[in-house]
This record gives sequence, structure tokens and C-alpha cells, in this order.
Amino acid sequence: MMLAGFLLFSAMPLHAQEETVQVEADDLALDLSRAVEITSNGSRTFQVSAAPGEDGIVRRIEVEALGNPPSGHWAVLSLANASEQQIDRQIVAPHYRLVGSGLWKPDLGAQRIVNITPSEGFALDSQPSEDADIFNLTLNPNSVVTLVIELATPELPQLYIWEPEAYKDTINAYTLFRGIVIGISGLLALFLTILFVVRGTVMFPAAAALAWAVLFYISVDFGFLDRMVGVATGSEPVWRATAEIALAGTLVIFLFAYLNLSRWHKHFSHAALVWLTALGCLVALAVFYPSFSAGVARISLALTAVVGLGVIVWQASHRYDRAIMLVPSWVAVAAWVVGMGMTISGAIDNDVVQPALGGGLVLIVLLIGFTVMQHAFSGGAVRQGLFSDVERQALAMTGSGDIVFDWDVLRDRIVTRPDIAPLIGLRRQELRGPARDWVEAMHLDDRDHFRTTLDMILEHRRGRIRQDFRLRGEDGHYHWYSLKARPVVGADGEVVRCVGTICEVTEQKKAEERLLYDSVHDNMTGLPNRELFMDRLGSLVATAREDERIRPTVLAIDIDRFRTVNESLGISVGDTILLTVARRLARLCRSEDTLSRFSGDHFMISLGGRPDPSEVKAFTAQVKKTISAPINFANQEIVLTPSIGVAGWTQQHGSAQELVKDAELALHQAKRFGGDRVEPFRPAFRTMGSDYLHIEADLHRAIDNGELHVLYQPIIRIASMTIAGFEALIRWNHPKRGPIAPADFVPIAENSGLIARLGLFVMQRAADDMAAIARHCDRDDLYVAVNLSSSQFLRQDLVSDVKSVLTRTGLKPSTFRLELTETMVMKNPEQNARVLEQLDALGIGLSIDDFGTGYSALSYLTRFPFDCIKIDRSFVIDRTDQSKALLRSLVHLGHEVGMSIVVEGVDDDDTLALLQEAGCDYVQSFMFGKPVDMATAQEYCAQERAAAAQ
Repeated sequence: MMLAGFLLFSAMPLHAQEETVQVEADDLALDLSRAVEITSNGSRTFQVSAAPGEDGIVRRIEVEALGNPPSGHWAVLSLANASEQQIDRQIVAPHYRLVGSGLWKPDLGAQRIVNITPSEGFALDSQPSEDADIFNLTLNPNSVVTLVIELATPELPQLYIWEPEAYKDTINAYTLFRGIVIGISGLLALFLTILFVVRGTVMFPAAAALAWAVLFYISVDFGFLDRMVGVATGSEPVWRATAEIALAGTLVIFLFAYLNLSRWHKHFSHAALVWLTALGCLVALAVFYPSFSAGVARISLALTAVVGLGVIVWQASHRYDRAIMLVPSWVAVAAWVVGMGMTISGAIDNDVVQPALGGGLVLIVLLIGFTVMQHAFSGGAVRQGLFSDVERQALAMTGSGDIVFDWDVLRDRIVTRPDIAPLIGLRRQELRGPARDWVEAMHLDDRDHFRTTLDMILEHRRGRIRQDFRLRGEDGHYHWYSLKARPVVGADGEVVRCVGTICEVTEQKKAEERLLYDSVHDNMTGLPNRELFMDRLGSLVATAREDERIRPTVLAIDIDRFRTVNESLGISVGDTILLTVARRLARLCRSEDTLSRFSGDHFMISLGGRPDPSEVKAFTAQVKKTISAPINFANQEIVLTPSIGVAGWTQQHGSAQELVKDAELALHQAKRFGGDRVEPFRPAFRTMGSDYLHIEADLHRAIDNGELHVLYQPIIRIASMTIAGFEALIRWNHPKRGPIAPADFVPIAENSGLIARLGLFVMQRAADDMAAIARHCDRDDLYVAVNLSSSQFLRQDLVSDVKSVLTRTGLKPSTFRLELTETMVMKNPEQNARVLEQLDALGIGLSIDDFGTGYSALSYLTRFPFDCIKIDRSFVIDRTDQSKALLRSLVHLGHEVGMSIVVEGVDDDDTLALLQEAGCDYVQSFMFGKPVDMATAQEYCAQERAAAAQ
């Protein structure tokens, strides 16, 4: 750098230094950081106007850079010596200063000043130093000097002017402090390493690694590493970033290892592994981007302190001893991190804070070392492997939680250690005494066994006691204990003591009882299951063979069409209903009776104390009434009907299995007859039971084999005595058995799940045939009526099935009619009303079948969209005046509510005349035509049309 020349004040300066620092002879050190003006012009030359001297002339100087390549960064400073003597000083610019270095991409230090050129005289001489840029400066008396500083970096964190001896003394003082701190840190690292060699616990290598990382950090920070290994010029930021990464990583390792976080949850291990892997990658990155790596390391230190504090507080609140012992050390870590944050952000700005933070790190390692040593030596842990056999056995007893049982036979005194009495709520030492005190505290069922066991040990003078017994506590509850002991024989061959252990096994016994209970009881209802029921019934049958007064009776109960309840309302609702039924039945049974849930909706009841048949009949009626009572659920009433089979014991029954089998055969017969009935067992059912299974198997094939066909019975319009429509009736012509009545195979279809296919077959066939008849006879007003079973009506796909049938056949909806019984509709009126509204929306007809045999309440039935009533034939058979009057009233009421009337069973002209007089719409009976096939029905309509044409 060289002085280029002087210009007059009139010239426009590039930079003007307005503030001049006064240097006094007694000033030892001045901070010039704020008096420096920094400019970056990116040029090799720099021009500036110097501060005016005593003559008031402002000179302009031009300086050429000495750096190669030049940095283009310049600083300007003016100093004044107002005294009459010459002042010698040193200008010092530290390479690295922790204060204000920053968190993200911090300033890690570098050469700050390349050269200094004064406005008068020669360039300043530099002094060799590894930690700072030092230049000697001489200020003449009564002079003002402007210094042009060529910078190596765009920042100049700090600039001092020192009295040379004062600077030397300060450096020597810091050198002594740094040496002491480094020495203590080295000793701590060496001591923890030796402790790791002695004790292999994972916390010791983690603590030793942290100590070595701290030693590495302060060695770099204090410049000691450069003196040891000779750090290359310009590589200080790399070493400093590596030291900070090592400090951050080892702190994470120590926290994880000391608190044994892998024991708490595997996610802690995953998080720590990812964290350390990221810090490991930063070490390689530090070679190329040291500032970025150091910033991440500083953030990691802060996060470790915060997360570690949270984990320590949480574990300490759960009384984890390691966390409690680490609290003082981690408070120091948190305080150090806070001080570090305030320093790098510039909130604390002095020369003492940087070495103080280094000393604080050593103090933290010292506290951690004490914590680790306290944990290592507490409780005599270093004596591992030095226990005697007696000590080892004592520790094993303490660890197992068992109680020592010691019976001094000669003094008849039982002692337990620890005392067992407080554990069951008794006074201390209440059970410390003779053996009879123990016997009195035991359950009655355990006393004799306990006495016998002790007597056998004393008599035989050998053996071993293994016994479970119950002790009564202060609250009256019993606690289960297991005793394991053996006798101690004296020199005379007699038993002098009996020593062993006692442990509480109450929970194990309760678990065994629960398992035993669950093995013979139904999980949902808590009722006895099949195994327990058969066992009790077997005992009852065995008693009946010996005592004629005992005559067991078995009731087999099944809920009709319960499958449709599950399908329409859901399995959870079905379980709730079954639980309600079970509770209702349990209230009917006596103590000698047994109620069991065999499976699903199948229940069994054995009556042991009712030999009188009238009592059995009354009880069975009560069971039927109880099950049929409406069940309120979700603002709707659910009405169930049961099928019940009853079988009484006779001498011909060889076992309980045969009695149950007879009851189930009677149950199947009740289901076969349509359900909702009680069927006593008859010997003929034993052959019918096999028929039931054969019919069910044949019915599966009947639809596909074309064995099922549909017949049509005419429905006559009374006013014109012409055919208004037909009722579709299914028939089965079995290839071997011949014709089988619908009453025999329809219940079987319902129970086996075939009713859906069967019903869809009838609807499809009836619609196809009626469409063909209507086209052949040119009659678009003929309708066909199809009966629905309850299982079909409860299916969710009923509406879509009807819509599909009408679409495929092209039949007018008004000529297709569904017939339902009163009982079917009133079982679940709220839900059924919604289904009927959907069917009515399709435009089809809806009829009430067998009216008069169920609820027979027109005012109630008007809630549903029915348009036709079929009056049961029972009103026609009875020829009394009252029945005739009632028949007229029903016809009149039906017309009043807008319904047409069909009367079944008309078999004479008088009844027909009565119906004509009453205004009845239609009649249906064998008098007007039996069920015929499709061809015959078509012929009827054709003949009627021909007669009308004449």
C-alpha cells in the first residue's frame, strides 16, 4: 500500500471521517469499534479525505491495496494526540470474537486487517500474533492522523487501541486463566475415561465423550490447539465449527445414555439416531461450509437444552432417580445456553464473557462428573460381584417381594418378615404367635388341610409344604396366599423349625376363577353354556332315576325370524335384544331351574322342581308371553315371537342328551308349523326330524329343477260376477314324495334362508303369467295378488325386488298386489310403515290378508297405505245374526276409509246375497273356482270375454 498524494480541501472527497478519537497518554485501552467507518467499493484503490490537522487543511489521500487479490473492503479512522509528548500504541483487531457472532451462519473468525496506512508518515508495522492483527502506532505531539485500513473481510467485529505493556499484561492474565481451565478440563476427561474403563455402564463413555468434546472446544476457542498441532492459516473456522458440532453431538449422546431413554420408548432411539446422523453429516459439511455447520450445531445445542429440560422434568415428576439427580447439572446447562445465546446475539458485550463461557463448560462437565460418580457409587453398586451367598439370597428375597415364613416348632411361634398382618389390614404382629392363631384367621375350608399338613411334617420329619390358603382381612375379605416351606431337622432328628416363603396369589386365583367361569358360561349373557347345562341336566336325570318325585322337563326356545332382526337393525342391536330376553327369562326361573344359551337365539330351560304337568304348562305359557312382550328400542317397539319345544323325562330317556334331543325335535316341529307356538314332544317327531332335514335339502334343488309351480285362484267381482283377478299360490310336486303342502315347506324355507329366493320366484312367475293372460285376453284391468311371508317383508331388498319384477315383465303396477297379514304388519309398526310407503310409491296395490284374526282395528290400520281388506272366512262360516251384522259393519267401515273388500270362504248363495246386499266388492272361494294353472286361468278369461261379446 502506498501514499499517492495530497489534494486541496476544495476537492470533493469520497469519504470524510468526521469523528476524531482523542488519545490520552494515560489511556490503557480504547474500543474503536464504533469510531470506524467501513466502506466496500470492490476496487483496488481507495480515496478518502483526511481529518483536518492544526492548520485546518483537509487533505485527500489515495491508497492502493496490498492484498492479492484485493478484498475491496476499507475502514477509515481518525486519531488525535493533543498532548505535548509522543504516544506509542498498538492497534489490535481480534480474529474471532464470540460476542455478536450470530446464531445462523455465525462469524467464525479470520484475518481482519491486511494493512494500515496513516495520512502522514509510513505504513504501520504489524506484530506477529495468532489470535489478532496487531499494528504499532506512534502519534506525534499535537497531531491528527487519519488511518486507512485495508480489511480482509467485510466485517470488523472489534478494534482496540492498547498501551503495549497493558495489552501484554492482559494477554498474560488470560493465558494463565485459559491454562487452568484447559488443565482442569483435561483432567476431567481423563478421569471419566478411566472410570469408563473400570465401570462398563453406558453412561460413563457418554460422560467421557462429552468431557473430551468440551476439552476440544475450549482448546480451539483459547487458541491452544493451534499451538499443539499448528492449525493452517485460514482453517480456524473449520476447526471451530467441528468443535461446536462435537459439543452438540456428545451432549445429545450423554442425555440419551444417562436417562436410558431407549427403555421408555423406541421412538426416543429413532429420534436420537436421526439427530446424531444429521450432526455427523455436518462434520463433513464443515470442511466446505463451516459457517452453516456451526449455525446448525448452535441450534442443536439450544434444542438439546430445551428438550432435555422437558424430558428431565417429566421423568422427575414420575420419580425417576436418574432424572432427579441430573436436575442441578441440567440447570447449569440451560443457564449456559441462555448466556451463550445472549452473547452471540450481542446482548452481552464485554471481553470477559467468552473465557467465562469456556470456564462454565468445564464447570458443567465437573457437575456431570459428580452426578455420574454419585450414581455409580450410590447403594454400593461398585461392589457388584462381591456379594456373599447369604447377601445374594437376601437380595433375591427382597427383589421377589415374597414374605419369609418361620415357624419355631419348639416354641410354637410363627414369625413372618416383613409382618404379613398389616398387609391384610390387621394390627402389627397380630399373626406373630402360635400356629392356632393362623388357623383361626384362615377360611373354614382351608383349616383342616393346613393342620394336617403341619402334623404330617412333624410326624415324618421330612417333606415339603406347598399349600394355598385364604387369610381373612380386617374388612372381612379373604386374601389368597401360597406357602412353600420345608422342615429343618435338629441334631436329635426332630423338626425344630419350618422355614419358607409366602406370596400373595389373590390375583392369580381370581384369574383362574374367571377362566373357569368363562369356560362354562356364555360371554354375552352370563348364562350357563351348553356344557354346564348338560352337566346339571345329567345330574338331575341321575337323581330322577332314583327319586320318582323328580321329573325333569326341558324347554327348547328359539326366537322366530331373529335373523331378519340382525339384518335390518344390526348385530349390536340383536345382541342387546338377546340380552333383554335372557334377563326376562332369568326372572321366571327358580333356583333349582337352569337357563342356558345354547347358541345365537337358541335358549334351553331345565325345570327340576315342577313335576306337575299343569305347572309346566303354566310356566311355558309365561315364557311365551314374556318373550312376546314388546321391547322398546330407539323410540320403536320390537315384537318377537318364540317357538318352544317341550320334552318331559321318562324312564325311556337314557341320558340328558336324549332329553335335549327330544325337546329340539319338538322345537323344529313348532317352527315347521309357522312358529309362535308351543309344541309338546311326541314320539312321532323322531322320524319327522329326519324328514325335516331331507325336505330342506330337497328344497334347495326344487327351484332349479322346476319342481315348484304357481297356481291361480280367481277373485270374482260381485257386481258383475266376472273375474277381477287371481291370487298366486305356490305348490311343490316332489318327484318322490308327491305334492307337499305350503304349510310343510314354507316354514322350512324361512328357517333355512331360502324364503328370499322362493318369494322372488313367485313374484316373477306371477307377474310373467299375468302379463301373458292380459295380452291374450286384451284385459288390462286383471290383477294378481301375491302373499308375502314375514321374512320377505323384513328384507331390505323387497322394494328393489318388486321394482325389478315390474320392469322386466312390463306389468302395470296397478295390476300387481301384495298381501300381508295383520300380525306381520303390527309386529314392528314404525319400521313397517316406512317400507309400505315405499311400496305404495311404486303404484302397486297393498292388501290386509286374514283380517279379523289379528288386531282387527281399522282405525289403527288406516295409518298404513292399504287399499284392500280380505276378510277371513271365519266371519262367513258362523251363520249367526251377530256374525252377519259384524260382516256388514266391516264392509261398511272398509268403504268408509276408502278400501275395497274381498271376502274369503263364501260357499252358498245366501252368503253371496248377503254380501251383495252389504255392497261387498269381491269374493274368493272354491265356490267360484279352485286354484288352476296359468293355461286354465287364461282359458277362464277367454271364455268370459267370448260370453260378454255375445
